[in-house]
Amino acid sequence: MQEDSSRSPSYTVACEDYVHVVEFSPFTSGTPVSLLAYGGNQYVVVGTCLFQEEDMEVEGAEFTVLRAFHHELRVDTLAWSPESRLDPSPTIRFCTAAADRKLRLLSSDLQDRHEVKVMEGHTSYINHLVFEPTQGRQIASVSDDHTCRVWDLDGCETTTLRLRSPGISVCWHPEEVFKLMVAEKKGTIRFYDLVTQQAILSLDCGLSPLMSADWCLTNTIKVGAVAGNDWLIWDITRSSYPQEKRPAHIDKARLFKWSRANENLFATTGCPGKISSQLLIHHLGHPQPMMIGSIPVGSGLSWHRTLPLCVIGGDRKLCFWMTEM
Repeated sequence: MQEDSSRSPSYTVACEDYVHVVEFSPFTSGTPVSLLAYGGNQYVVVGTCLFQEEDMEVEGAEFTVLRAFHHELRVDTLAWSPESRLDPSPTIRFCTAAADRKLRLLSSDLQDRHEVKVMEGHTSYINHLVFEPTQGRQIASVSDDHTCRVWDLDGCETTTLRLRSPGISVCWHPEEVFKLMVAEKKGTIRFYDLVTQQAILSLDCGLSPLMSADWCLTNTIKVGAVAGNDWLIWDITRSSYPQEKRPAHIDKARLFKWSRANENLFATTGCPGKISSQLLIHHLGHPQPMMIGSIPVGSGLSWHRTLPLCVIGGDRKLCFWMTEM
């Protein structure tokens, strides 16, 4: 793939520091704007985004900081609660994980109420976490300690699923609150029933290490992942082996995320190289990537809730790419 064909970001937003993680809220804020959080060395910034594609009066992208939260350590992963809303009275709730193997649940009304609940139990690095998407009363996290743990909002561990290798990604079914997808480093993706705590289905990469996996929440028969240099797509009704598999990144793939606006659109990032990280946006109907982006040592990847637009964090900036559909 030619590096010179890469496209610069559609929009950029300046930040104070290096951005390690960035997440659009996948839930409506109750207002026309989208919630976005990004995390760095000892902070999380929560703000709102509005783009010219959504509002003709906006020039480019409008990012407004709502609050910066102190965070004791570098933020390694972050997830939004569906309870986060800006109307009628603001409630912000999200959960983070850091290198001390603890989860932190942060809740704020953006005025004087601000709470942090620390959850302990994992014995190794936490790779990913997610809120139950309908009510937001539970959080699932996966770790290098070969477990997936489910917590309630009081910080109590309610379920522990024993894995056969480090847990890399975890996704919750958008409507069926008892279904959880857990991807493991050695290349297996399992779907669990949280009532029986048993695996009900498994998929096999045939490759390891698996670095990232995502469940297509607009069409839950689709699962995607990156392992080695390749991206892989499954139709879970057809086979436990991938329907499609293509080489994507020369120096190993790092993240896979489905678009929320189009079930055939997904993005992958390469591991940060010596100079830059590569972003590829793919469409299932096209053999070649639709778009190639590049950012010096980028990290994190998240899609907008309704637009074909994704964001990556970098050194003192957020970079947004809009995809032409």
